Amino acid sequence: MTKAKCPICRKPVEPEYRPFCSKRCADVDLQRWMVGAYAVPASEEDDASDEDEA
Repeated sequence: MTKAKCPICRKPVEPEYRPFCSKRCADVDLQRWMVGAYAVPASEEDDASDEDEA
């Protein structure tokens, strides 16, 4: 069985910081979310059609 790896640095995951290996990697991930480095794709067309239905 393969041990899970940290999505930031690829080191083995520590249960205390799961899914990360350390507080540092958890903080790096949080910072990326806060500055908008991660985003859920959206299309403008979908938003306009939602308004028409309401």
